[in-house]
Formats: sequence, C-alpha cells, structure tokens
Amino acid sequence: MNRIAPTISSSITPQPLAPRTVAREFLSLLDAGVKIKPAGEARSDPSELLEAGYIPRQKLELFGTRFYLTRARKNPAVRFFVAYVLPPQEPARRRRIYPRIFYKDLSLVWRVASHLVATDDEFWIGKGAVERWSENGYEHARSVESTTDLPLEMQTALETLNHSQRRVLTDERALHLILKNAPHGRIEPYRDFIAPREIAAARPRARIHAGRRVAFFSRKNDPASLKFVNGFAPDFRRGIVETSRSSSRLYGGPLRRFRILSENRRIQYLFLAAPRHVWIIPPQATTTELSSYGVRVIDVKADEDLFVPGYEYHYIDDELEPPELFSQIPEGFAGTQADFDSTRADASAWLNKLPIIREFRRRVLRQNPDR
Repeated sequence: MNRIAPTISSSITPQPLAPRTVAREFLSLLDAGVKIKPAGEARSDPSELLEAGYIPRQKLELFGTRFYLTRARKNPAVRFFVAYVLPPQEPARRRRIYPRIFYKDLSLVWRVASHLVATDDEFWIGKGAVERWSENGYEHARSVESTTDLPLEMQTALETLNHSQRRVLTDERALHLILKNAPHGRIEPYRDFIAPREIAAARPRARIHAGRRVAFFSRKNDPASLKFVNGFAPDFRRGIVETSRSSSRLYGGPLRRFRILSENRRIQYLFLAAPRHVWIIPPQATTTELSSYGVRVIDVKADEDLFVPGYEYHYIDDELEPPELFSQIPEGFAGTQADFDSTRADASAWLNKLPIIREFRRRVLRQNPDR
C-alpha cells in the first residue's frame, strides 16, 4: 500500500465483539511474544497495567493499525481511554503494543497525549510537535496541537464508545503509568513522537502543498480576508463523505459532525455544528500512514485562526507581574466568558464572520436540516 497517496476512506466503527473476546485476543498477542511498551512509570514493569485493570474491552482498526481500548475514564482535567496501539507489518516476535492516552479536548476532537508534565506546581498534557520562531529579538515556541488529533476517520467511533458508557470511572493513575513525565516547562515531545514526522517530512512528495499553508488570512484579525489555495477549499457539493450526530452539554445539546473532502481530495475537514456554534477541526491529509501514537505523520498547514473552537482561551493571567491578557481568540472578537470554564470565552463573533462558515451554514446546514 502506498501510504502517502491520497486515499478516501470510510469512517470506521467499533468492531462487534464482546468485551471478553477483545480481552482474549489482546492477551493472546502477549502470549505470542508481543511486548507492551509504556513510556511512563509502568515502563519497568508493563504487567502493572494489566494488574491495575487496564484490559481492553473494545477494538478499532484503521489502515492496518489495531486499537484496543479500555472503558472510558476521567480525571479532573479530561475524559480519556487507555488505548493500546498495535502498528501493522512487523513479525510477531518483534512487534510492540504502545499504550497511549486518547482524550477528548474541549474543542470536541479526540487527541492522543504526547507526554505529561506533572510537578508540585503544574499538571498538563503534552500537545504534540512544537513550532519555533524569532520575533523582535526573542525566541518563541508553541505546541501545534493539531499534530495530536486522532484520524478524522475514527473520531465518530470514539465518540460512539464514549456515549455508550453510562458510568465513567474516575482514574488519576493512568496518565502517570503510561505517559513520560517531562521536566518542568517542557512542551516539546520526545523522539518517539517526533521521529516519524521528521522521516515523513523528508519525503518531498509526501508534503501537502510543499509544506506551505493551504489557507490563510491576508489581513490580521479580518475574517473576510480568508483565502484558500486553489483546490484545498472544502467541497460542499460533492465532498461530504460522512455525517453523524451526537450531543454536547458544553455546547448546549445536539451536535452534528460533517467530514468533508477538499476539492482536490488531498485533505479533509471536520465541521462541527452545535445549536449556537459552528467551528472547524484542523484539516488532515487523506494519507494512511500512522505513527505508534495513532496519528498521521504528514501535516496540513493552515492559519490557526481558521480553527478557533466555539469556546477558546481568553482570560487575565494574574500569575504574571503585571497581569496580562492571554487569548487565543482574534483581538476584538471575544464574547462572554463560558459558564463551565472561566478561562474560556465565546468565539462565535469571530466564527460567524468567517466566509467558509457562512457558506457551510448556507449550503450544508440549511439545505440538509435532517442530515
């Protein structure tokens, strides 16, 4: 299989297997010599994961990679699955299963944690590859969170499993057992996350639009100035490949999801429509190569202001001296603070002025009210 060629794939569904059947299949892999390779505290004794009850109950498969998932769990920060990722095409005696944390972000996309920072002063989940740049004589760095987004083809399956479980276990141990705990302030992931991306980026034919942005704003803080490179805009007429429904208490009720291909079929978008908000999950390539983290290794670059979720960070950071505004909503467009999180504000004033959101409402939502 050419894993860098565009491939239009149907979204997967959970395999119709009883939990005991999934567990038995998983344990038989271990009996055959497949090794579990956690990065966290359980790395010295991986059997600790099984002894602690992290035995999978559900199975997904995408592009030859198998995903064995436990029941959904939660801690005060996130809802998550413990997911065992089994990459394809290795002899059984050399195969490795990689325990990962698949968690649901407040943008309602399912992601994989790249690492963990847990100290006496801070606790947060690593959010993937890092972008660095210089400005006014200072060096800057930020996480490119979309590099941890799980494939769009499995988002609905994860959401289905999440909603099918009535009781969610509280668990504050799993992240420490599975994720590598980085030192204070480290946002950069480790080599096992970075290396597959670097290998893919070194292949010129694999790069989407030669590694340049496929969408951008020609004027800062002006939603009307949004531009798409020819061929990379979403195809609302013939490119809708999946629709699904779920719900979100955070966003006020029913939620519709639309996976939509670009006009040239090289990339795909996920539009989310709630009662008061519509937003876009960052696009992904239509390639099939996944890393041991279960994510695509080929990036799609675009202006991040196009992918502001319905509620985004916007607050005064009073730990700084003097206190400063921290905001990921374009200047002048932040609405009221969210009831569920005082650090987030309503971003609908920005979203509703984006031409692509207006076109989506007109051509998709209004013409397909029951879809």
